Amino acid sequence: MQQHNEKHKATLPTARKIRRACNKELYRAVKRLKKYIPEAKLAEGEDLYFKKVMLNLVWVHENSSNRKLLADWWDENVCPELSALWEVDPAPLSRAFREAFGG
Repeated sequence: MQQHNEKHKATLPTARKIRRACNKELYRAVKRLKKYIPEAKLAEGEDLYFKKVMLNLVWVHENSSNRKLLADWWDENVCPELSALWEVDPAPLSRAFREAFGG
């Protein structure tokens, strides 16, 4: 018989779900950024974000209910590289992501 805790434990998301979530989060951030990002650079940014999440999947999953902590992680690990790739200032990008993500 299963323990009550184990029965309700969330499993790790699939790669497809993670990729779609990263795509949506960046799409919403770009809309709030109000700056045109070329399609190729947008795709590169999505790949970068996806890889960063996959490398830290267990930590991201364990903290999935703490949006502020996840947004702080994004600021430290994703924002600097993404802002360089997209040729935008990190501060407005970070602000746009936090508004879109809810952190």
